[in-house]
Amino acid sequence: MTTDAPAGRATRPPVALIDELMPTWDVRERHRTRVRATAEATFAALHTADLSGAPLVRVLLALRALPAALLGGRAAWRVLRQRGREPATLRTFERHGFRVLAERPPREVAIGLEGRFWLPGGGVCGGVSMAYFRATAPPAGVARAVWDFTVRETDGGMVELATETRVRCGDAAARRRFLAYWAIVRPGSGVIRRLMLREIRRVAEGRR
Repeated sequence: MTTDAPAGRATRPPVALIDELMPTWDVRERHRTRVRATAEATFAALHTADLSGAPLVRVLLALRALPAALLGGRAAWRVLRQRGREPATLRTFERHGFRVLAERPPREVAIGLEGRFWLPGGGVCGGVSMAYFRATAPPAGVARAVWDFTVRETDGGMVELATETRVRCGDAAARRRFLAYWAIVRPGSGVIRRLMLREIRRVAEGRR
């Protein structure tokens, strides 16, 4: 049974997942592109596209992982080489500490990560979930990140595909360390996200 909204009162869209999970933040980065495809096709491409498909993305991801490999010995080098060969999808990211926290097909997906990102190995903490992010603030000495993708229909048979990353630190000491780290990685991070959007767009539009 469907109940109509009262006359003259517009139905409010749901609060964005990223606003639910992290309404306040220390750092925010946003990128977007337009895709000539349906929302459904674009959302499906989010899950199937190889987000490291562009050679430059693989190089930048390898550079970010290089300090951990240098300090971790042969085992860490083997992990780095394996990462360079496997596709990077949302699901493979989960093997490296990311968690898909929530989805609203075909509109939005939110991914979470918590750790000491400025350390060579990332200092990633396990056990993150939607309920955990909602119920707790980041612990002292730790930073928390939420990374989401949204799909919004526009005119002309196109959709807007956007990604936003927010980071909140648990205390002043973590904030100082993270901001120093962010000053170094931010340029490469922006390039990675723009190229990822381009790859998702290519898959959604059915290009070869």
